[in-house]
Amino acid sequence: MKQKSPLLQREGAKTVLSSILSILIGLVFGSILVLIVAFSSESISPKGGLEGVSLVFLGLFSTGRDAAGELSFGFNPTSIGNMLFRAIPLLMTGLSVAVANKTGLFNIGAPGQYLMGTWASLTVALSIPTSVVPSWIVWTLALLAGMLAGAIWGAIPGFLKATRNINEVLACIMTNWIAANLVTFLFDISDLKNGAEAGKVGYIKPTAANGVATAKLGLDKLLPQSQVNAGILVAILIAIGVYILMNKTTLGYELKACGSNRHAARYAGINDKRNIVLSMAIAGSMAGAGAALYWLSGNTEFFWSTYQSLPAVGFNGIPVALLAANSPIGVIFTAIFMSLLNICGTQLKNLTAFNEYITDIIIAAIVYLSSFSLIIKMWLSSRGKKKTTESAPAPAAAGEKTGKENGK
Repeated sequence: MKQKSPLLQREGAKTVLSSILSILIGLVFGSILVLIVAFSSESISPKGGLEGVSLVFLGLFSTGRDAAGELSFGFNPTSIGNMLFRAIPLLMTGLSVAVANKTGLFNIGAPGQYLMGTWASLTVALSIPTSVVPSWIVWTLALLAGMLAGAIWGAIPGFLKATRNINEVLACIMTNWIAANLVTFLFDISDLKNGAEAGKVGYIKPTAANGVATAKLGLDKLLPQSQVNAGILVAILIAIGVYILMNKTTLGYELKACGSNRHAARYAGINDKRNIVLSMAIAGSMAGAGAALYWLSGNTEFFWSTYQSLPAVGFNGIPVALLAANSPIGVIFTAIFMSLLNICGTQLKNLTAFNEYITDIIIAAIVYLSSFSLIIKMWLSSRGKKKTTESAPAPAAAGEKTGKENGK
């Protein structure tokens, strides 16, 4: 009977532990940075530094300051709801990067795919009159349009990789900037943009203006005064679907086989070119879905002057996938964690004397340190092998024991 390996020597356990250690190292680094800033600044007291550290770890549960001016903590439904809402695009772009990584490709084109999904979903949601078509059908069509637009945009680098062996990273970088300018142009010539209003220039009105908004399903009652909606549930269901696709179906096996060794997969009869294009299309559809679920919330305005910069959420999907070790289920938790960091940073800025730059540095440091999860996993593996070697019987002793038994 085969003996089970210890829990900490199993591959899944090492993956989870390495991600947790990366997060803890990042949080400790951020806390040290907060203390250094506090003790070197005349405007921030040592007590303010300790308050900053507490918000780094517990900012999600901060309820402000009490009558005595002390930080208070407890159940904060607004922060929790906003955390879940902001996790939606992170979850989907994390899935986009993870799917491509599983198939041996690096999808750095999620920002462009996200923008194309934004354009398609908003165009459908705001163009089809809900007086003629039920709003839930318009919402569904808008979501599918966002996924289709992202899939098409993701398939372009995949096609160039499969047919011309052009590096997908270079192709994705180019398609990112093409998407940024193309979306700007398409919104600029459309009838969907709003003029100047209350100091805002060049933006697309929320989809609620056409009666299209993601259902709340009671989450607004559970977490009042927040932006939470059923989009987070849809995103989780999509992540579960991707897990089933990649691990329980023939297509998923073929996609991963092409990622492991494209030439060996072709020798085994797998159409490697088709699967490369398909994997990037699936990755693009995930990023497009993230955009659709975010903008279809009904309470968000899209500023169409995107040529100035690419959406950061597309790039933030990379550390989300890294921390999750490209696991679709793990992406759910790492996306929520990254969103939690954002909430903690906002609380740190609003409730202490620290400015917004220190919070950005802390989040950036934690994101950067997330890339060390693979190194930590390798370290854990080497320690596990060392312990196994030390606990194994020496060859001489084993031989001596065998000789004694034969003598008997």
